[in-house]
Amino acid sequence: MTEKITLISGSANQAFAKKVSDALGIPLTPVEVKRFNDGETYAHVLKSVRGHHVFVIHPTSPPVNDTLMELLILVDALKRASAKEITAVIPYFGYGRQDRKATSREPITAKLVASLIERAGVHRIVTFDLHVDQIQGFFDIPVDNLEAMPILARPLAKLKGVTVVTPDAGGAKRARRLAKVLDAPIALIDKRRPMHGIVETVNVIGEVKGRHCVIIDDIVDTGHTMANAARELKRRGAKDIIICATHAVLSAQAKENLADKAIKEVIVSDTIAIPKEKMLPKIKMVSLASFTAELITSIFEGDPMGVIVKGKHEQVSKRGYTEEAP
Repeated sequence: MTEKITLISGSANQAFAKKVSDALGIPLTPVEVKRFNDGETYAHVLKSVRGHHVFVIHPTSPPVNDTLMELLILVDALKRASAKEITAVIPYFGYGRQDRKATSREPITAKLVASLIERAGVHRIVTFDLHVDQIQGFFDIPVDNLEAMPILARPLAKLKGVTVVTPDAGGAKRARRLAKVLDAPIALIDKRRPMHGIVETVNVIGEVKGRHCVIIDDIVDTGHTMANAARELKRRGAKDIIICATHAVLSAQAKENLADKAIKEVIVSDTIAIPKEKMLPKIKMVSLASFTAELITSIFEGDPMGVIVKGKHEQVSKRGYTEEAP
């Protein structure tokens, strides 16, 4: 396997790439990445990749424009170096929230980014929890959009009396999946946006009084919505409130918002590297590296995307969907 497979890490989340590398027992191929004084990005692959299947592990996380350009430049370098196949492992897909026209004269930037990545020379995409599943349709190459929720749910398995809470109607499908894993009911927070970027919680639909509430979402960004929801749940008699999100973007005042006393714990994955200055003791990071390593093995060896995690009561497929164990 090691003779024709190459792992490359961009600069966006080298710690995650190193964990994947260690899980596979394959060292990362050295790459020189630097930025010129005018801001241009330069990338140089320091070993031959001719005839290899190359996996580029690189989220397009903040600063999104820089990391996206770095990915495109790395892929172009690999294509020109005669790599046989290039799989972009993009744990977090930036621009995913710009997936449609909400009003006239707006771009669909997620589609534009998909076209750029495909045109650069990527043959396959691996990512986690796209903001909406339909983004897969923006590509004309295979896209493995994996669900991190079954792995993120493991620290929650010991809780009793849990209600899974979705912060908006759009996340109901995600909440139902987590509720199935935890054998828990769901609740919906009905919210309104009277001003752009400002969210006002209006109502909670479902039973939360006296229950541990897990607020599930794909992204925790500023944390304003999460803190607002947690306070509302507390006001309605909820016990401990836990935030569970795949991607810890943590922009703006996220640290201050998540420090709110209504929030007991924040569970996120390591798809995005969290700087030390944004960390809080209540943030618990769950790694997806081993999961990613097994997926890379299956892609390289041409195996079906079969079951990789078998628990006592369930089995979780590589596409993230749960089903009853035999």
